Amino acid sequence: MVEAPDNLISEYLRRLDGKMDRVIDDLNDLKIRVTHLEEGLAGVNPRLDRIEVRLDRVERRLDLTEVLH
Repeated sequence: MVEAPDNLISEYLRRLDGKMDRVIDDLNDLKIRVTHLEEGLAGVNPRLDRIEVRLDRVERRLDLTEVLH
């Protein structure tokens, strides 16, 4: 009867180990996805900055900007 608790504990530890492996795999997948999102945003931000400069230039050419005093 002494082996039963040891076997039960071993079984729970194996199950816990399997679950932890799945959590680690999911976390690694999420890290990869977040990295891809960050890289995508890094490419978008400079483009938005250039759009702002171009829009300012268009507004000046069309005299749509307010005169600052």
